[in-house]
Amino acid sequence: MNYDMIVIGSGPGGYVAAIRASQLGKKVAVVERAELGGICLNWGCIPAKSLLKSAKVYENVKHAIDYGINVNGDVSPDINRMIERSRTVAEEMSKGIQYLFKKNKIDHIEGFGKLAGENKVRVESDNSKYEEYIAPYIILATGARPKELSNLKLDRKKIIGYREALTLNKMPESMIIVGSGTIGSEFAYFYNSIGVNVTLVEFFPNIIPLEDEEVSKQLERSFKKAGMKVMTGSFVEQVDINGEKCIVTVKTRKGEKEIEADIVLSAVGISPNLENIGLEEIGIEMDKDKIRVDEYYQTNVKGIYAIGDIVHGQSLAHVASAEGIICVENIAGKTPRQLDYKNIPSCTYTSPEVASVGMTEKEAKEAGYKIKVGKFPFIASGKARAIGEKEGFVKLIFDARYGELLGGHMIGANVTEMIAEIVVARKLEITGPELIKSVHPHPTMSEAVMEAAAVAYDEVINL
Repeated sequence: MNYDMIVIGSGPGGYVAAIRASQLGKKVAVVERAELGGICLNWGCIPAKSLLKSAKVYENVKHAIDYGINVNGDVSPDINRMIERSRTVAEEMSKGIQYLFKKNKIDHIEGFGKLAGENKVRVESDNSKYEEYIAPYIILATGARPKELSNLKLDRKKIIGYREALTLNKMPESMIIVGSGTIGSEFAYFYNSIGVNVTLVEFFPNIIPLEDEEVSKQLERSFKKAGMKVMTGSFVEQVDINGEKCIVTVKTRKGEKEIEADIVLSAVGISPNLENIGLEEIGIEMDKDKIRVDEYYQTNVKGIYAIGDIVHGQSLAHVASAEGIICVENIAGKTPRQLDYKNIPSCTYTSPEVASVGMTEKEAKEAGYKIKVGKFPFIASGKARAIGEKEGFVKLIFDARYGELLGGHMIGANVTEMIAEIVVARKLEITGPELIKSVHPHPTMSEAVMEAAAVAYDEVINL
């Protein structure tokens, strides 16, 4: 069967690209061997956020008396029902993709897709049979999987990845989480919140190491205050799983330590899914462990494109979606703007939440900027006090000469929603003084953005 475009992979890059192509009049097919929506929708972003919401509700109920509400009887977490809810949410979202495919007349081809030539895709089914499909444009959107370290091999029982962490059938007493990026920190918050003794191990000096240092230190304080053990500047040398518990050898700055835990969760990053999809056979060029593409995601082979976790750039769902749209619009003869990778928001859905975009304070200084920094703590926010969410702050970094907003960094309640204001402000090149004069509603958490800008320019009122 012939198509105008074939997309291999139905994650947030693939399915978005397919829908946009259909909107632009293309006859499209998507090849997917698992659930529609990919890892993000089925085994990542969406079900994980469902679990985090359950944890937050549990925390709120435990502290209901702080808000003048008496809760009679025992309050306890039910991990099976939490996971059941998260799976239901994921299944509903996957059905939503099915509906969107039907609405946009997109064919779903089930099976494992691989390149069989410049314009040809071979799709292998579970019974080893295959069909071939032809299209002048093929988009690779095969995503990624958890990275496995040689000293941290997953047996999926005692040493697990994020997929198993989303579906545990009973609550362990203790867990060691290796890696404190977004995935590791979110699971650390979830399991610690429902009563698991969590130890978070991070190789770098700070947790969430890509974030601004002040934000990282604030989250570490919050984690420790919640009873979590945090080990920075440390790495796991080996894990012994032969006994009833895992015996984990951790090398720290002060020497080796042995720690026991029921489960070890590896959250050390991801590896792109590039094996056995025909790259070598048709001569697709690589750049280290990613596919080399141009600014519109075309590979060196005519008609073959790649987006998402398999190309260089932030491995984020919203990045893959943006790349997919730009890629397809370029194919269709539009003139889309290239993606600005310096203005991509990053979010971590712990409690408190973390969100950022642009340069950190350290990066701005290293780039040679003379800067103004404004930091407004939520403890000075009327809305934050009213809702009982006083932890955290908003921190903005400006170029002292021109007032350019170089970066925004937030930690606190709902900041993953607030960061979009900074993304738009940077996109529109709004300056610090302009941000100060943009009236924000009172009382809101978002007032802290205006106040942080005012701090930078010595105009703050409420601090």
